[in-house]
Formats: sequence, structure tokens, C-alpha cells
Amino acid sequence: MSAGPRQRSSVSVIVPCLNERATIGGLLSALRIQTYRGFDVVVADGMSRDGTRSFLEDHAREHPDLPLRVVENTVRSIPSGLNAAVREASGDILIRLDAHSKPADDYVERCLAVLEETHAANAGGQWVIQPGADSWIARGIAAAVADLLGAGDARYRVGGAAGPVDTVPFGAFRREWLERVGGFDETLETNEDYELNWRIRQAGGLVWFDPRIRCVYYARSRLRDLARQYWRYGWWKARMILRHPGSLRPRQIIPPGFVLGLIALLALSPFHPAAAMSLFLVCGIYLLVLIGRGILLAIRRSDAALIGGVPLALVVIHFSWGTAALAGLAGLPRHRKGRGTN
Repeated sequence: MSAGPRQRSSVSVIVPCLNERATIGGLLSALRIQTYRGFDVVVADGMSRDGTRSFLEDHAREHPDLPLRVVENTVRSIPSGLNAAVREASGDILIRLDAHSKPADDYVERCLAVLEETHAANAGGQWVIQPGADSWIARGIAAAVADLLGAGDARYRVGGAAGPVDTVPFGAFRREWLERVGGFDETLETNEDYELNWRIRQAGGLVWFDPRIRCVYYARSRLRDLARQYWRYGWWKARMILRHPGSLRPRQIIPPGFVLGLIALLALSPFHPAAAMSLFLVCGIYLLVLIGRGILLAIRRSDAALIGGVPLALVVIHFSWGTAALAGLAGLPRHRKGRGTN
């Protein structure tokens, strides 16, 4: 006797957003052409003031083929929005995306296939990082945040083989695992995905990376916005490390250690010539490495603008992240409330 066709899991896509009128249309367009059909979308709106809410309501009326619901996220943080969307979603599989991302046409299908093949609690793939604007500095930022010097060994940014990892971007979760570990931690305004994956792994769940799961991610287009983003990343990473010391990885020590070392050398330089010479040598080598990386990426991508754009972006990434991590470890207050998306 034939066992009959296997029943497919119900799927919901969950999206936190805040003032994303300019980009969320691209996400919804990408979801409408997915190779896997039959999922719904739940958007948690953080009380947007730029017309996002009315755009979503119009889209739901105009495209009934993509079931779309909007829930209010009055706390206006990423994890609170995600938890609100999870409560409203009907799926057994919950695929998290952001309003400024653009998943590949087979994104949902790939996520489901990898979850089934690996029996993972959470699966995700690679960001195809694109410039957020058509400018030389935006191209430099996009190249830097996808480079080893800007992203460390994070496979979802720099690429790599499929396998178990610490974390993945966005993620496709089995609802049972989200419920088992208690959902997203709403005391964290950023780094909530890494922290959730840490708890999943501590509970025995598998977090799996597969480069065939691909999603375009638009990097920040201005150095000021990049600095704010990485300051937020660094501060909240420090707060998470204080809560979960075992989650610390060697790559996360380098930026704050580098900043702290420069501060120490700078403080000692007026009193010790050796410290002044060391400061000069360290800064000189650092700048040469960054310039060399910019030249290499410019050659690889045939874009001369990267010679200047990449070093500038890397300096902002390293010093924003490193300084903020030191501030977070020291218990200093953060400078501003987080955004509704990454």
C-alpha cells in the first residue's frame, strides 16, 4: 500500500519593520514570486510614520494571493516585533526576514528543504550584500561588510561550506524550538538572533548554514549610518556576553582589544617613548593593511572607488564596534534606542 503524499508543513514569514516604506515593497514582490506557494506573511509594524502601514494595507487588498497581516509592535524593538509576529503567525515553520532584504526566488523552498534534510532547529544561508545606494562610499561599505576584515569568519557574510554554525541571518525556525527556548529575548534591542541561536544550541538544537539559501541584503549607504549600526551591534554584543559568557568567540575580542590597546598606548605615549613608537607602528601597519585590502578588492571587483571606500568603512566598523563593546562591558549607557530592523 502506498503511504501517499507527505503532508507539507504550514509556513509563515515574519517581518519586523519600522519606517520601511521605501524598501518593504521589494521584499513583498520577492515573496510573491517564490517557488514555494501557500505561506502567509505577518508584519510587525513598530508604529511607522512614513506611510508603511497604509502601504501594507493597500498591498494586502491588491494582492490577495499573498496573505498578509499586520500586527502592532508598540514597544518598537526588533525582538518584541518578532515575538508579536510569532504569536499571530499560523505556521509550524517560521521564516524571519527583514523589510530591507530581498530573498532569492527559491528562498522559502530552500529553507524547508534544508530543515528537512538536516533536522535542524534553525536554518539560514548567505547574504548577498549589495550597496544601499549608487555612490562610491556605499559600494565601499558593501564590500567591507562582506569582507573577512569586516565580518570575521561569519559564513553568512563571507561564504563557506554548509554545516553547523553559531548563528545564521534571519533564520527559518521550527516553531517547537522557539517555544522550547522561550522566543526572542525582548531585553535585547539588537543581537537578538545570535542570543536566540545560543539558547537553541545550549538546549541541544542544531543551527545550520547552507550557502544555497540566498538573500540580497542592502548595506548602509553612509558612514554615519554604518557607525550607528555597528555601535548598536557592539554595545548589545557586550551585554549579551555579560549574560552568556560562554558565547564569546575569539573574533569578538579583537575589535575592543585593539581599541583598548590604542587607548593605553596613547595614554602612555607622553611618558614613555617606546609607547609612542609602538603607537606609531601599530597605526601605520593598520592603515597599510586596510589600504592594501581596499586595493585588492578594487582589483577583484574592477571598481577603483573601493581603494578609498573600503578602508574608510573598515575603520568605522572596527572603531564603532570595538568602542561600543568596551562601553557595554563597562556598563555605560547606550547612546540611542535601536531600530526596528537590522
